Amino acid sequence: MNSSKPDALNSLHLPGRPADTRVVVAMSGGVDSSVVAALMKSQGYDVVGITLQLYDHGVAVGRKGACCAGQDIQDARRVAEALGIPHYVLDYEARFASAVMGEFADSYVAGETPVPCVACNQKIKFRDLLRTAEELGASALATGHYVRSRPGPRGFQLYRAQDEERDQSYFLFATTPPQLNFLRFPLGDLDKQTTRKLAREFGLPTAAKSDSQDICFVPTGRYTQIIERLRPGAAEPGDIVHVDGQVLGRHGGIINYTIGQRRGIGVAAAEPLYVVKLDAKRREVVVGPRHCLRTRHISLRDVNWLGDEPLEDLAGHGKDVLARIRSSGSLQQATLRVDASGIEVELAHGEDGVSPGQACVLYSADERGERLLGGGWIKSAEGAKIIPDRSRARQTAAGLEPLAASPR
Repeated sequence: MNSSKPDALNSLHLPGRPADTRVVVAMSGGVDSSVVAALMKSQGYDVVGITLQLYDHGVAVGRKGACCAGQDIQDARRVAEALGIPHYVLDYEARFASAVMGEFADSYVAGETPVPCVACNQKIKFRDLLRTAEELGASALATGHYVRSRPGPRGFQLYRAQDEERDQSYFLFATTPPQLNFLRFPLGDLDKQTTRKLAREFGLPTAAKSDSQDICFVPTGRYTQIIERLRPGAAEPGDIVHVDGQVLGRHGGIINYTIGQRRGIGVAAAEPLYVVKLDAKRREVVVGPRHCLRTRHISLRDVNWLGDEPLEDLAGHGKDVLARIRSSGSLQQATLRVDASGIEVELAHGEDGVSPGQACVLYSADERGERLLGGGWIKSAEGAKIIPDRSRARQTAAGLEPLAASPR
């Protein structure tokens, strides 16, 4: 009776030798993905680099001579040449414009605060690019995200990165279990300093390249420029209304404002005022004192669940979780509730400035660290009273001109 010993798993938790394992690396042209490609190559994997052409940067910012997107592609190509790996550039510009940029603009017009990096991962990188990697015969798609991936009883699980300041798990909450089983994140146990050191040791052309701090298609930080180009006429004027119902002034479009904003609102008041609500239907910017920003109850839509138990099994009783509202925000204790009316999160201590369109990302703590349980898009946030008292006589706003506001 013959018995065969199963193949040992390689460093990517895949069967077989690295030389027999093809890995596609998503190469953005930055130092992180460049190091991932170098690590995979140094470990003997059959590496293929792919860079996505997502937008024409000159068109995106409405000026001539802008070439950062092109430079990123050139940097990725230079790294691939230095490593001796094949490199391909895929034109996903039309898909990106529709699935990410268009929805970004629509979300702002609706008075929301979108997170386009999540949408890009969900609808471009981990869907279209992943499918391309499979078509190339790859066993895995590796990226430069700082997040830890670990095999579990039912498949791969995601945990916050070792370097908490660089952790990018927030942006991956929409990743599905089948995608997680195909994705690999080699930088999850490293800090940025170590990544830079490796880049120098590998002699990569991007070793000293600075990190991008902005949304890729909004490098100037002026979101309104993109929104007005994509959705002409979106900046419709309207009233600036106090939570007590008084009309305090006029604005030049709700796309110029964001929940929690204090400076640049455009009205004078005896007390500090904050933007507490954006009413797209009424074209109103609602302002009020700071306590009106506090939110404890959040309603979610389009929830992606990565927990062990089915989400529907949580109906009728709450589940203790850790919640994060912003990518750079801290985790706080919360309760996840599922019932016939939908999915809600109750924050133990509350959060200021929660806006529809943001993501609420959920975690649990175990012996490995903070595990990503999934999350959803914020549909509504219930806090202090932020609906103007329309029974009160409104001050006339006749003759007032739209006031300038700080760009988003």
